[in-house]
Amino acid sequence: MNSVRTLASSLLRWPSQTIEWCSCAPHYQPLQLQQWRGIRVKVRDGNLEQALTLLQRRMQSSGIERLIKRQQTRHLKNSEKRVLARKNLERKIRSQDLARKLKAILVKKVRGL
Repeated sequence: MNSVRTLASSLLRWPSQTIEWCSCAPHYQPLQLQQWRGIRVKVRDGNLEQALTLLQRRMQSSGIERLIKRQQTRHLKNSEKRVLARKNLERKIRSQDLARKLKAILVKKVRGL
């Protein structure tokens, strides 16, 4: 969270007092010259903290923050890898069970007609 805030504060060094963040650009780089759809926050009356909290709120609601966190590579401990592998396996088994149940229901409906 703090890394997003420091990155956003570094964006304000540009002469245009507008923070613009675009999910379309590679590696989510801030944009200055290009016009992309993104999140814009204006700094009013030099109130940087308010602009940063508004940017953070908008990034959370649009899902950009999750994408950034997903792309950040960090070292995973073996225990974390095991937990993630177990969760993925449970998710896969649940979806397979659900697919099996739906298939059985559809077969019953088709045979019943």
